[in-house]
Amino acid sequence: MQTIRLQVNNSAYKHLMQFLSKFNKEELQIINEDQEFLSVQNYLQNELVSIEQGNAEFISLNQLDAELEDTIQKYEG
Repeated sequence: MQTIRLQVNNSAYKHLMQFLSKFNKEELQIINEDQEFLSVQNYLQNELVSIEQGNAEFISLNQLDAELEDTIQKYEG
């Protein structure tokens, strides 16, 4: 699937959305770039930069497993 990004003025937006709504979800997915989306995108971009610069901290699968088990036990009661 390909991704495109458009800037559309208010008068064309309604018409464009009507046209796009004719496609099913397997053909087209509309991604709203709301504040949460932009926040996650910014976070992931910063994480990628950290990895590329060699500043990222990684944990082993064993460490991850232990942390997940601790979290599960904490919320199981």
